[in-house]
Amino acid sequence: MIEVFNPDEIKKLYKPARNSGGEDNGQVAIIGGSSLFHGAPLLSLKVASRLVDMVFFASPEKSVGMVAEQMKSKLFSFIWVPWEDTEAYIEKSDAVLIGPGLMRFGSEKTPEEARDHQNHEEGKLTREITEKLLKAFPNKRWVIDAGSLQTIDVDWIPKGAIITPNVKEYKMLFGDLSPKQVSKKYRYVIVQKGAEALICSPDRCVEVTNGNPGLTKGGTGDVLAGLTVALYAKNEAFLAACAASYVTKATADELFKRNGTYYNADDLVQKIPEVLASLIK
Repeated sequence: MIEVFNPDEIKKLYKPARNSGGEDNGQVAIIGGSSLFHGAPLLSLKVASRLVDMVFFASPEKSVGMVAEQMKSKLFSFIWVPWEDTEAYIEKSDAVLIGPGLMRFGSEKTPEEARDHQNHEEGKLTREITEKLLKAFPNKRWVIDAGSLQTIDVDWIPKGAIITPNVKEYKMLFGDLSPKQVSKKYRYVIVQKGAEALICSPDRCVEVTNGNPGLTKGGTGDVLAGLTVALYAKNEAFLAACAASYVTKATADELFKRNGTYYNADDLVQKIPEVLASLIK
């Protein structure tokens, strides 16, 4: 049976203790970015930095790191990690997001029929990075999104991970299997994104039915991924996934009241803390 998510569940989310110190309230690593997609992992980073004590950001693409360094003048609550040190920072993180901005093919000029990661060096690199890190840290709390999902083999995904495919990515990975069947078989949490998000764990499925068409804009999925990994740092996977989806959509609805669908992913990032704070009381 598929339930509709009850926003009262959000009140169960971890709340920092009054006497907590640094590192008590979560550290996450975000791995992503490419020469084509600079902004995707930075949107994830910006929203995650509002929730956890520290965000470690690593990218295989040097130009993304340069953009991240420029951000440091406005956003101090993250560390840009040299690529060769990525694994050390994964080790010390509570949860890890991989995939936003990683590439499956070389250029938007690539014909649709040729957009197979096996035909492009960028896609092969994404696949290599994803496989290496997932297999090196199978017990980490993983959130897997975007480019990593588009190049991955299903049996690489660790048990307990959260995956966030859109409809096309889901079909590519699992064919006609239902999210409930997939969750039971592989023992992870699926967030099937859409106008009505479907979130399944091995034991339970819920729909998240709020939101509006403004969420079709580029970057909103990266915001969702960043919020998901931040919540997963200190909460169990299913609650983190459901809460992240609901809060992202609820934030979109608040923006809609003033601007209709005329908002973007940056607006979501700015508004999410206010909406989350109102729901978690």
